[in-house]
Formats: sequence, structure tokens, C-alpha cells
Amino acid sequence: MALVQLFWLVALALLAGYLWIKKRYNFWKDCGVEYIEPEFPYGNFKTLGKVEHIAPITQRHYDYFKQKGVPYGGVFMLTSPLLYILDTKLIKTLLVKDFNSFPNRGVYFNEKDDPLSAHMFAIEGNKWKTLRNKLSPTFTSGRIKMTFPLVVGVCQQFCDHLEEVVQRSNEVEMHDLLSRYTIDVIGTCAFGIDCNSFRDPDNEFRKYGKIAFDKLPHSPLVVYLMKAFRSYANALGMKQLHEDVSSFFLKVTKDTIEYREKNNVIRSDFMDLLLKLKNTGRLEESGEEIGKISFEEIAAQAFIFFTAGYDTSSTAMTYTLYELALNQEAQEKARKCVLEIFAANNGALTYEAAANMGYLDQCINETLRKHPPVAILERNADKDYRLPDSNVVIKKGRKIMIPTFAIHHDAEHFPDPEAYDPDRFSPEQVVKRDPYCYLPFGEGPRICIGMRFGTIQARVGLASLLRRFRFSVCDKTQIPVKYSRTNFILGPANGVWLKAEML
Repeated sequence: MALVQLFWLVALALLAGYLWIKKRYNFWKDCGVEYIEPEFPYGNFKTLGKVEHIAPITQRHYDYFKQKGVPYGGVFMLTSPLLYILDTKLIKTLLVKDFNSFPNRGVYFNEKDDPLSAHMFAIEGNKWKTLRNKLSPTFTSGRIKMTFPLVVGVCQQFCDHLEEVVQRSNEVEMHDLLSRYTIDVIGTCAFGIDCNSFRDPDNEFRKYGKIAFDKLPHSPLVVYLMKAFRSYANALGMKQLHEDVSSFFLKVTKDTIEYREKNNVIRSDFMDLLLKLKNTGRLEESGEEIGKISFEEIAAQAFIFFTAGYDTSSTAMTYTLYELALNQEAQEKARKCVLEIFAANNGALTYEAAANMGYLDQCINETLRKHPPVAILERNADKDYRLPDSNVVIKKGRKIMIPTFAIHHDAEHFPDPEAYDPDRFSPEQVVKRDPYCYLPFGEGPRICIGMRFGTIQARVGLASLLRRFRFSVCDKTQIPVKYSRTNFILGPANGVWLKAEML
């Protein structure tokens, strides 16, 4: 009798679960929103992290909705409804005009158990707003100019090292080398530490930076569940970062602060500015009161500055050289631009010259269009929101997704999107185009705060390389390049091998 009762209880539970899932998967149909039929239990993201990166998945979804001619469309991440936003005018409305309705990214963080995860990219609400206001002055053009000599110094070491490498073999894996360049730049500008990644490629900064990106502690499915049920994940003490990664960066930050304060060390770098905020709440002795920040806030911001800055910039530079190796005419045009800039500045590279590099900037912009570092932009509704000119209401807590990669590959915005054409970003072409179809750094109040620094870092590196080397494809070059399926950044799965020749 007990077995019969257990059988019926299990049967009823399974039936209830089936009916709940069926009703859940009718969510967008009931809302009158065009949607793609989901597949239990993955929804519309069955291959995510297993077979492919999210970029091609969102491309297929985008193409489906474009064929339907709708400004937005529904999909499911597991059983959770998610709304794609396709229309550029609506994107502008949600990211800028109605930002207060969608102020948060919905990224997982655990401030108590995993303090480094509570960085500015992830935190929300008034805490994010306050911290953003405190840190924004550290990323002005004037502040970045102070770190420019440090960037140039590292770049000189990089080019000298590449010259030695090329003398042994002219087939070079550029993503690895460029990662070392950006690690050294961030190491010196954020921590005042000479990482020396060219002589010591296995240094701790590089080691833990690679772990942070390449060896994620959780699968994409678990990460999504942590984001969707953050309060429960926080209660369980779940962490976004590896314990050893967190311990390393907390220790480095602590040691750096203690050494500088004990020895009264002053450097023109990012950490110096954070220390001024920590101790005085001001960036200048007689400047305006911005507000003090804690040690944990310093550590978290230094961590995200390091991890986000090194991988996004090195990947963008790698893809630029890859595309220029495939397009020799564009490479020669970029080199001519660079040589003219160096000649006009007596063979040196000044901050003012690096701030506007003409055709090289067009090449970088076209690379960021074709290979955007972040394939999607996510936002969570902070309140119930009715989409303009519709009856569709996005409930508080629901997620919207802007498929940046797919929009960048839409022929309506960029004809022949798979072609690499830097002329798309000539001043004449840019003014003709809707600015919200190009979003490599996001947009609105949550646009990437380190955008200027990352761009300067890439310009200096690429200009210096093109001045001294010519790049072309070799037998090891993977064409087309394949994206890593596990890295959130749109990085190359197998590196990028190129032939480098000294000029």
C-alpha cells in the first residue's frame, strides 16, 4: 500500500512539474511576443559552453527574429524568460533614456564571502552609483595621460622581446604575447609592480589572470543559476572566483598599500589615485571631496581593472593584427599612418598623438565591430516596465539581452558584415550610421569606465608593432578564427599564429 501511495505521489509530482514547465514555456506566447520554441531543460541555449560560445547562439536567435521583422523577441534560459532587444531606437531608450528602469547587469557577486566579486562591473543600485561617481575622475584624459609613459615603457620592452623571438622563429602566437604586454601594463599602472611577463611568462599575475578567465570554477549553467537565484547562492556562500585567485589579489593589494603608505611612495598610476581616495576622499590635496573608499573596494576595483583590462585589450589587438595579416592593403595603409605620426613627433609617441591615430583607429573600431570583446549586453528590470508603443510589460527582475555581436554582423547596419573594412569607420561613414548599432563598450551610464585607457593601451601597442614589424598569415594561422566556448570574453580558442617579419 505504501508503495502504491509513493508511486502516485511521484506521478503527481512529475505531472505537476510537467504542467508547470509547459505553462512556463508558454510565457512569451501568452504575452503576445514572438518567440523561439524552447527545449527542456536548456531552453534556447542547449549548446552554450558545451559546443560553442554564446556569440553564434545569439546570432542564430537574432537572425530568426530579424526574419520575423520584430523589434524584440522572447527566448528561455533554462525555464527563465529572457527578452532580446533588436531595435536600435529601443536599445537607446532602455540603455540611456530609461536607464533607471534597467540600471543593473544582473551579474553574480557575493560581497561577504567573495569580496573581489563586488567590483563596479557587478554591483548594483546606490552602491554602484556612489562608487562610479568616486572612480570616474580617475579615468579622465588628464589622469590617463599621467600613466602614458608607463604604457610606452612596457611597449618598448614588448617590441624588443618580439624582435628576439622573431630571430628564432618568425611564426608567433600573438595572443599569448599580447596578453603578456597587457598584463605588464596593468601590473605597473594598477599595482606599480614590474610583472616582467616577457622574461617570466609564468609569473603570478599571468598565472592567476589566466585562471580567472580560462578555468572558471563553475559551468555556464551553474553561473546562470547563481545569477538567477543570487540570494540563495549568497546564503550558501557560493563564489564567483577561485579561492587561490581571490587570495592572491587580496594579498597583492594589501602588500602594495602597506608598502606605499609605510615608505611614502607616490606614483602616477591607478593605485596612487585609489590610495588618495582611501585616505583623504580627494584626488588632489585641495580638490573637491569625492568620498573615501575601503580596502575591499580598492581590491575589487584593482582586480576588475586587471582582469577586464588585460584580456579585452589583448584580444582586440590580436584580432586587429589577424585581420591586417589577411588584408595587406589595410595593413600598409595603417603602417603609413603610424609612420607619419612617429615622424611628426621626432620618432616618439606622445599622448596627444596616441589620442587620435586616424586610420589605425578605424582598423581598431572595425575589429571591435567584427569581434566585440563582449558578445551580449545584459540588463535586469529594476521595476515593472511597459515597452513603448506596446502592451508588453517587463516585470521587475526580468532580464533583457542586447545581442551586440549579432547587431554588429547585421547587413542592414554594416553591408557585407563578414568583410573587414576599416573605411566603415571613416568620419563620413560614421555620421551616416545609427550610433546604437555599434556597442563594443556598452552605452549609457554603465558604459565601460576603462574604455579610454584600454583604447590608449591598444593604440600604443599596435602602432609600435606596425612600425617595426610586418604581419602575414602562416601555415598555423586558423582561418577563420574559432572562438573559445568557455571564456566570457570573445577570445580565440587556439590562439592566433602569424608570421612576423622585422622591417
